[in-house]
Amino acid sequence: MPEVFTLAQTPITSHSFSADRSQIAVSLNSNDAQILTRQGTEWVSTVTLAEHDKLITSIDWAPNSNRIVTCSQDRNAYVWQEQPDAETGKLVWKPTLVLLRINRAATYVRWSPKEDKFAVASGARAIAICSFDPENNWWVSKLLKKPIRSTVLSVDWHPNNVLLAAGSADMKARVFSAYIKEVDERPSPTVWGSKLPFNTVCGEYTSPAGGWVHAVGFSPSGDVLAFASHDSSINIVYPGGPVIHNIRMPSLPLVSLVWTSEDTIVAAGHDCRPLVFSGSEAGWQEAGTLDDATAPKSESRSAFGGGSSVGRLKTGAFATFRDADSRGQTSSSSTTSDTLLTIHQNTITNVRAYDYSGSNVSRVSTSGVDGMLVIWDVDAVSALTARVGGAHLR
Repeated sequence: MPEVFTLAQTPITSHSFSADRSQIAVSLNSNDAQILTRQGTEWVSTVTLAEHDKLITSIDWAPNSNRIVTCSQDRNAYVWQEQPDAETGKLVWKPTLVLLRINRAATYVRWSPKEDKFAVASGARAIAICSFDPENNWWVSKLLKKPIRSTVLSVDWHPNNVLLAAGSADMKARVFSAYIKEVDERPSPTVWGSKLPFNTVCGEYTSPAGGWVHAVGFSPSGDVLAFASHDSSINIVYPGGPVIHNIRMPSLPLVSLVWTSEDTIVAAGHDCRPLVFSGSEAGWQEAGTLDDATAPKSESRSAFGGGSSVGRLKTGAFATFRDADSRGQTSSSSTTSDTLLTIHQNTITNVRAYDYSGSNVSRVSTSGVDGMLVIWDVDAVSALTARVGGAHLR
Protein backbone atom coordinates (compact mmCIF):
# COMPACT_ATOMS: atom_id res chain seq x y z
CA MET A 1 0.00 0.00 0.00
CA PRO A 2 1.52 3.37 -0.99
CA GLU A 3 2.05 6.04 1.65
CA VAL A 4 0.09 9.18 0.77
CA PHE A 5 0.74 12.63 2.25
CA THR A 6 -0.86 15.97 1.45
CA LEU A 7 1.92 18.51 1.98
CA ALA A 8 0.12 21.60 0.70
CA GLN A 9 -2.81 22.96 -1.24
CA THR A 10 -0.38 24.39 -3.79
CA PRO A 11 1.70 22.57 -6.43
CA ILE A 12 4.96 20.91 -5.44
CA THR A 13 7.42 21.99 -8.12
CA SER A 14 10.28 19.85 -6.80
CA HIS A 15 11.22 17.60 -3.87
CA SER A 16 14.31 15.81 -2.58
CA PHE A 17 14.89 13.69 0.53
CA SER A 18 17.76 13.73 3.02
CA ALA A 19 19.96 10.64 3.14
CA ASP A 20 18.06 9.04 6.06
CA ARG A 21 14.64 10.04 4.62
CA SER A 22 13.69 11.80 7.86
CA GLN A 23 13.55 15.18 6.11
CA ILE A 24 12.42 16.44 2.73
CA ALA A 25 13.18 19.69 0.92
CA VAL A 26 10.29 20.95 -1.18
CA SER A 27 9.36 23.94 -3.28
CA LEU A 28 5.68 24.69 -2.84
CA ASN A 29 5.28 26.84 -5.93
CA SER A 30 7.07 29.80 -4.33
CA ASN A 31 10.45 31.48 -4.07
CA ASP A 32 11.14 29.78 -0.71
CA ALA A 33 12.13 26.17 -0.12
CA GLN A 34 10.80 24.35 2.93
CA ILE A 35 12.55 21.61 4.87
CA LEU A 36 9.92 19.33 6.37
CA THR A 37 10.67 16.82 9.14
CA ARG A 38 8.70 13.62 9.46
CA GLN A 39 6.82 13.29 12.75
CA GLY A 40 4.83 10.06 12.76
CA THR A 41 2.38 10.22 9.88
CA GLU A 42 2.88 13.94 9.24
CA TRP A 43 5.51 16.19 7.70
CA VAL A 44 6.12 19.38 9.70
CA SER A 45 7.90 22.44 8.32
CA THR A 46 11.02 23.15 10.40
CA VAL A 47 13.23 25.34 8.19
CA THR A 48 12.60 27.91 5.45
CA LEU A 49 15.35 28.50 2.89
CA ALA A 50 14.72 32.08 1.77
CA GLU A 51 17.12 33.64 -0.72
CA HIS A 52 15.55 33.39 -4.18
CA ASP A 53 13.46 36.20 -5.69
CA LYS A 54 11.33 34.06 -8.00
CA LEU A 55 9.83 30.57 -8.20
CA ILE A 56 12.19 27.74 -7.25
CA THR A 57 12.14 25.29 -10.14
CA SER A 58 14.30 22.43 -8.83
CA ILE A 59 15.92 21.07 -5.65
CA ASP A 60 18.51 18.36 -5.05
CA TRP A 61 19.80 17.13 -1.67
CA ALA A 62 23.27 15.52 -1.74
CA PRO A 63 23.13 12.40 0.48
CA ASN A 64 26.82 12.23 1.45
CA SER A 65 27.83 15.88 1.88
CA ASN A 66 24.35 16.86 3.19
CA ARG A 67 24.21 19.93 0.96
CA ILE A 68 21.09 21.21 -0.78
CA VAL A 69 21.21 22.98 -4.12
CA THR A 70 18.27 25.07 -5.35
CA CYS A 71 17.73 26.88 -8.64
CA SER A 72 15.11 29.38 -9.64
CA GLN A 73 13.47 31.47 -12.32
CA ASP A 74 15.53 34.37 -10.90
CA ARG A 75 18.51 32.92 -12.88
CA ASN A 76 20.35 32.02 -9.67
CA ALA A 77 21.32 28.90 -7.76
CA TYR A 78 22.38 28.51 -4.13
CA VAL A 79 24.15 25.73 -2.26
CA TRP A 80 22.81 25.37 1.29
CA GLN A 81 24.84 23.78 4.08
CA GLU A 82 24.37 23.45 7.82
CA GLN A 83 26.88 25.62 9.68
CA PRO A 84 27.19 26.77 13.31
CA ASP A 85 25.57 30.14 13.95
CA ALA A 86 28.10 32.76 15.13
CA GLU A 87 25.90 33.88 18.03
CA THR A 88 24.07 30.78 19.23
CA GLY A 89 26.37 28.01 18.02
CA LYS A 90 23.36 26.10 16.72
CA LEU A 91 23.44 24.57 13.24
CA VAL A 92 21.60 26.69 10.69
CA TRP A 93 21.28 26.40 6.92
CA LYS A 94 23.38 29.04 5.15
CA PRO A 95 23.55 29.71 1.40
CA THR A 96 26.64 29.95 -0.79
CA LEU A 97 26.49 31.95 -4.01
CA VAL A 98 26.73 30.23 -7.40
CA LEU A 99 27.99 32.22 -10.39
CA LEU A 100 25.78 30.72 -13.10
CA ARG A 101 26.33 33.33 -15.83
CA ILE A 102 22.96 32.69 -17.48
CA ASN A 103 20.45 35.30 -18.65
CA ARG A 104 17.29 33.17 -18.50
CA ALA A 105 15.55 31.09 -15.84
CA ALA A 106 17.28 28.09 -14.32
CA THR A 107 15.00 25.08 -14.85
CA TYR A 108 16.58 21.95 -13.32
CA VAL A 109 19.50 20.99 -11.06
CA ARG A 110 21.24 17.76 -10.08
CA TRP A 111 24.36 16.90 -8.05
CA SER A 112 26.96 14.69 -9.71
CA PRO A 113 27.51 11.22 -8.17
CA LYS A 114 30.67 12.35 -6.34
CA GLU A 115 28.92 15.55 -5.22
CA ASP A 116 31.87 17.72 -6.30
CA LYS A 117 29.89 19.27 -9.18
CA PHE A 118 26.30 19.96 -10.09
CA ALA A 119 24.56 20.75 -13.36
CA VAL A 120 21.99 23.55 -13.78
CA ALA A 121 19.77 23.51 -16.88
CA SER A 122 18.37 26.79 -18.12
CA GLY A 123 16.27 28.67 -20.61
CA ALA A 124 19.45 30.32 -21.90
CA ARG A 125 20.15 27.36 -24.25
CA ALA A 126 22.92 26.34 -21.89
CA ILE A 127 23.79 24.03 -19.00
CA ALA A 128 26.00 25.36 -16.20
CA ILE A 129 28.46 22.81 -14.80
CA CYS A 130 29.35 24.17 -11.36
CA SER A 131 32.34 23.38 -9.16
CA PHE A 132 33.59 24.95 -5.93
CA ASP A 133 36.26 27.67 -5.84
CA PRO A 134 37.68 27.53 -2.28
CA GLU A 135 39.80 30.67 -2.77
CA ASN A 136 36.73 32.87 -3.21
CA ASN A 137 34.27 30.62 -1.33
CA TRP A 138 31.75 30.40 -4.14
CA TRP A 139 30.70 28.04 -6.92
CA VAL A 140 31.82 28.83 -10.45
CA SER A 141 30.41 27.47 -13.69
CA LYS A 142 31.45 26.40 -17.17
CA LEU A 143 28.68 26.43 -19.77
CA LEU A 144 27.69 23.63 -22.12
CA LYS A 145 26.16 25.46 -25.09
CA LYS A 146 26.59 23.85 -28.50
CA PRO A 147 24.46 22.54 -30.17
CA ILE A 148 21.55 23.31 -27.78
CA ARG A 149 18.88 25.37 -29.56
CA SER A 150 16.22 25.85 -26.88
CA THR A 151 15.38 25.59 -23.17
CA VAL A 152 16.96 22.63 -21.37
CA LEU A 153 14.25 20.88 -19.34
CA SER A 154 16.12 18.10 -17.52
CA VAL A 155 19.57 16.61 -16.88
CA ASP A 156 20.98 13.39 -15.44
CA TRP A 157 24.53 12.36 -14.52
CA HIS A 158 26.31 9.24 -15.72
CA PRO A 159 27.79 7.11 -12.90
CA ASN A 160 31.32 8.10 -14.01
CA ASN A 161 30.72 11.71 -12.81
CA VAL A 162 31.72 13.10 -16.23
CA LEU A 163 28.99 12.39 -18.79
CA LEU A 164 25.72 14.31 -18.59
CA ALA A 165 22.41 13.62 -20.35
CA ALA A 166 20.12 16.53 -21.18
CA GLY A 167 16.65 16.85 -22.65
CA SER A 168 15.50 20.10 -24.19
CA ALA A 169 12.68 21.88 -25.98
CA ASP A 170 14.52 21.63 -29.32
CA MET A 171 13.17 18.05 -29.39
CA LYS A 172 16.57 16.48 -28.68
CA ALA A 173 18.09 14.30 -26.00
CA ARG A 174 21.85 14.61 -25.86
CA VAL A 175 24.81 13.16 -23.97
CA PHE A 176 27.59 15.65 -23.23
CA SER A 177 31.00 15.46 -21.64
CA ALA A 178 31.10 17.68 -18.55
CA TYR A 179 34.77 16.90 -17.85
CA ILE A 180 36.52 19.63 -15.85
CA LYS A 181 40.28 19.16 -15.78
CA GLU A 182 40.79 20.72 -12.35
CA VAL A 183 38.06 18.58 -10.75
CA ASP A 184 37.78 15.23 -12.53
CA GLU A 185 40.13 12.34 -12.97
CA ARG A 186 40.50 11.17 -16.55
CA PRO A 187 37.50 8.90 -17.16
CA SER A 188 37.73 5.35 -18.46
CA PRO A 189 36.31 4.65 -21.93
CA THR A 190 32.56 3.88 -22.07
CA VAL A 191 30.04 2.98 -24.76
CA TRP A 192 29.61 6.74 -25.17
CA GLY A 193 33.24 7.31 -26.19
CA SER A 194 36.80 7.56 -24.90
CA LYS A 195 38.04 11.10 -25.72
CA LEU A 196 35.90 13.42 -23.65
CA PRO A 197 36.99 17.08 -23.59
CA PHE A 198 34.44 19.50 -22.17
CA ASN A 199 31.31 19.99 -24.34
CA THR A 200 31.93 16.92 -26.50
CA VAL A 201 28.57 15.66 -27.80
CA CYS A 202 28.65 11.89 -27.29
CA GLY A 203 25.14 11.24 -28.56
CA GLU A 204 22.17 13.12 -29.98
CA TYR A 205 18.68 11.63 -30.34
CA THR A 206 15.52 13.19 -31.75
CA SER A 207 12.05 12.84 -30.28
CA PRO A 208 10.27 10.58 -32.83
CA ALA A 209 7.19 12.78 -33.34
CA GLY A 210 8.83 16.08 -32.51
CA GLY A 211 7.95 16.59 -28.86
CA TRP A 212 9.87 18.48 -26.20
CA VAL A 213 12.12 16.11 -24.26
CA HIS A 214 10.84 16.42 -20.68
CA ALA A 215 12.93 13.78 -18.89
CA VAL A 216 16.22 11.93 -19.35
CA GLY A 217 17.95 9.25 -17.30
CA PHE A 218 20.93 6.91 -17.44
CA SER A 219 20.51 3.29 -16.42
CA PRO A 220 22.43 2.22 -13.25
CA SER A 221 25.36 1.00 -15.40
CA GLY A 222 25.32 4.17 -17.50
CA ASP A 223 25.27 2.12 -20.72
CA VAL A 224 21.63 2.86 -21.60
CA LEU A 225 19.75 6.16 -21.89
CA ALA A 226 16.00 6.70 -21.55
CA PHE A 227 14.14 9.87 -22.48
CA ALA A 228 10.46 10.83 -22.43
CA SER A 229 8.98 13.48 -24.68
CA HIS A 230 5.79 15.44 -25.22
CA ASP A 231 4.63 13.18 -28.06
CA SER A 232 3.53 10.67 -25.37
CA SER A 233 6.51 8.42 -25.99
CA ILE A 234 9.40 7.00 -24.04
CA ASN A 235 12.60 6.00 -25.81
CA ILE A 236 15.39 3.68 -24.68
CA VAL A 237 18.78 4.10 -26.36
CA TYR A 238 21.53 1.46 -26.55
CA PRO A 239 24.41 3.39 -28.14
CA GLY A 240 26.62 0.33 -28.70
CA GLY A 241 24.17 -1.08 -31.30
CA PRO A 242 23.01 1.48 -31.93
CA VAL A 243 19.47 0.42 -31.00
CA ILE A 244 16.59 2.75 -30.05
CA HIS A 245 13.31 1.35 -28.74
CA ASN A 246 10.31 3.67 -28.98
CA ILE A 247 7.13 3.11 -26.96
CA ARG A 248 4.16 5.24 -28.03
CA MET A 249 1.39 5.52 -25.45
CA PRO A 250 -2.32 6.36 -25.72
CA SER A 251 -2.03 8.28 -22.46
CA LEU A 252 -0.86 11.81 -21.71
CA PRO A 253 2.88 12.71 -21.81
CA LEU A 254 5.42 11.70 -19.17
CA VAL A 255 7.53 14.45 -17.56
CA SER A 256 9.76 12.57 -15.09
CA LEU A 257 11.44 9.15 -14.96
CA VAL A 258 13.80 7.07 -12.83
CA TRP A 259 15.54 3.76 -13.49
CA THR A 260 14.84 1.25 -10.73
CA SER A 261 17.09 -1.47 -12.18
CA GLU A 262 18.99 -2.13 -15.39
CA ASP A 263 15.80 -3.43 -17.02
CA THR A 264 13.03 -1.38 -15.35
CA ILE A 265 11.93 2.28 -15.49
CA VAL A 266 9.24 4.11 -13.52
CA ALA A 267 7.90 7.23 -15.23
CA ALA A 268 5.00 9.59 -14.62
CA GLY A 269 3.50 12.85 -15.78
CA HIS A 270 0.22 14.33 -16.96
CA ASP A 271 -1.59 10.98 -16.67
CA CYS A 272 -1.38 11.28 -12.86
CA ARG A 273 -0.09 7.72 -12.29
CA PRO A 274 3.37 6.12 -12.30
CA LEU A 275 3.88 3.69 -15.18
CA VAL A 276 6.40 0.84 -15.18
CA PHE A 277 8.38 -0.08 -18.30
CA SER A 278 10.54 -3.18 -18.58
CA GLY A 279 12.75 -4.73 -21.21
CA SER A 280 16.23 -5.25 -22.57
CA GLU A 281 18.16 -4.53 -25.75
CA ALA A 282 15.82 -7.02 -27.49
CA GLY A 283 12.73 -4.90 -26.77
CA TRP A 284 10.78 -2.82 -24.26
CA GLN A 285 7.13 -2.59 -23.23
CA GLU A 286 4.80 -1.01 -20.69
CA ALA A 287 4.57 -3.52 -17.83
CA GLY A 288 1.91 -1.93 -15.63
CA THR A 289 1.26 0.87 -13.19
CA LEU A 290 2.10 1.36 -9.52
CA ASP A 291 -1.39 2.76 -8.99
CA ASP A 292 -4.05 0.19 -7.99
CA ALA A 293 -5.76 -1.01 -11.17
CA THR A 294 -8.59 -3.06 -9.68
CA ALA A 295 -9.97 -1.80 -6.36
CA PRO A 296 -12.70 0.88 -6.17
CA LYS A 297 -11.65 4.24 -4.82
CA SER A 298 -12.95 5.53 -1.50
CA GLU A 299 -14.50 9.00 -1.63
CA SER A 300 -12.68 10.07 1.54
CA ARG A 301 -8.99 10.00 2.26
CA SER A 302 -6.95 11.18 5.21
CA ALA A 303 -4.60 14.01 4.44
CA PHE A 304 -1.79 11.96 5.94
CA GLY A 305 -1.09 8.26 6.18
CA GLY A 306 -1.52 5.23 4.00
CA GLY A 307 -4.11 6.50 1.53
CA SER A 308 -6.89 4.48 -0.09
CA SER A 309 -7.10 2.02 -2.93
CA VAL A 310 -7.86 3.60 -6.26
CA GLY A 311 -8.59 2.67 -9.83
CA ARG A 312 -6.79 3.68 -13.00
CA LEU A 313 -7.28 6.91 -14.88
CA LYS A 314 -9.20 5.87 -17.97
CA THR A 315 -12.76 7.14 -17.97
CA GLY A 316 -12.44 10.10 -15.59
CA ALA A 317 -9.85 12.61 -16.65
CA PHE A 318 -9.55 11.39 -20.23
CA ALA A 319 -13.29 11.57 -20.87
CA THR A 320 -13.43 15.07 -19.43
CA PHE A 321 -10.46 16.13 -21.55
CA ARG A 322 -11.94 14.51 -24.68
CA ASP A 323 -15.30 16.22 -24.21
CA ALA A 324 -13.68 19.59 -23.58
CA ASP A 325 -11.48 19.16 -26.65
CA SER A 326 -14.22 18.08 -29.04
CA ARG A 327 -17.05 20.32 -27.82
CA GLY A 328 -15.21 23.24 -26.28
CA GLN A 329 -16.97 22.60 -23.00
CA THR A 330 -17.50 19.91 -20.41
CA SER A 331 -20.86 18.17 -20.65
CA SER A 332 -23.04 18.64 -17.59
CA SER A 333 -24.36 15.10 -18.10
CA SER A 334 -20.90 13.57 -17.88
CA THR A 335 -20.58 10.61 -15.54
CA THR A 336 -17.23 11.84 -14.27
CA SER A 337 -16.74 13.61 -10.94
CA ASP A 338 -14.23 16.13 -9.68
CA THR A 339 -12.15 13.29 -8.26
CA LEU A 340 -9.83 11.35 -10.57
CA LEU A 341 -9.56 7.58 -10.35
CA THR A 342 -5.93 7.85 -9.29
CA ILE A 343 -4.14 8.66 -6.04
CA HIS A 344 -2.57 11.79 -7.51
CA GLN A 345 -5.25 14.27 -8.49
CA ASN A 346 -3.14 16.27 -10.92
CA THR A 347 0.08 16.09 -12.94
CA ILE A 348 2.99 14.28 -11.30
CA THR A 349 5.97 16.63 -11.59
CA ASN A 350 8.71 14.51 -9.95
CA VAL A 351 9.60 10.84 -9.68
CA ARG A 352 12.62 10.08 -7.49
CA ALA A 353 14.33 7.03 -6.00
CA TYR A 354 13.36 6.71 -2.33
CA ASP A 355 14.75 3.40 -1.05
CA TYR A 356 17.09 0.68 -2.29
CA SER A 357 17.25 -3.10 -2.10
CA GLY A 358 20.85 -3.88 -2.96
CA SER A 359 21.65 -1.99 -6.15
CA ASN A 360 18.00 -1.76 -7.25
CA VAL A 361 15.43 0.85 -6.27
CA SER A 362 12.71 -0.75 -4.12
CA ARG A 363 10.57 2.35 -3.52
CA VAL A 364 10.06 5.62 -5.39
CA SER A 365 8.50 8.93 -4.35
CA THR A 366 6.31 11.16 -6.48
CA SER A 367 5.05 14.71 -5.99
CA GLY A 368 2.66 16.72 -8.07
CA VAL A 369 0.57 19.76 -8.86
CA ASP A 370 -2.01 18.48 -6.35
CA GLY A 371 0.38 19.16 -3.44
CA MET A 372 0.65 15.46 -2.65
CA LEU A 373 3.67 13.28 -1.89
CA VAL A 374 3.29 9.53 -2.47
CA ILE A 375 5.81 6.78 -1.68
CA TRP A 376 5.30 3.69 -3.84
CA ASP A 377 6.55 0.12 -3.48
CA VAL A 378 8.17 -0.72 -6.82
CA ASP A 379 8.28 -4.45 -6.05
CA ALA A 380 4.47 -4.47 -5.80
CA VAL A 381 4.18 -4.33 -9.58
CA SER A 382 6.12 -7.58 -10.04
CA ALA A 383 3.15 -9.81 -9.23
CA LEU A 384 0.92 -7.69 -11.44
CA THR A 385 3.35 -7.99 -14.34
CA ALA A 386 3.54 -11.75 -13.92
CA ARG A 387 -0.24 -12.01 -13.79
CA VAL A 388 -0.75 -10.24 -17.11
CA GLY A 389 2.10 -12.10 -18.73
CA GLY A 390 4.02 -8.94 -19.51
CA ALA A 391 1.22 -7.62 -21.72
CA HIS A 392 0.36 -3.93 -21.82
CA LEU A 393 -2.31 -2.80 -19.36
CA ARG A 394 -4.86 -1.08 -21.56
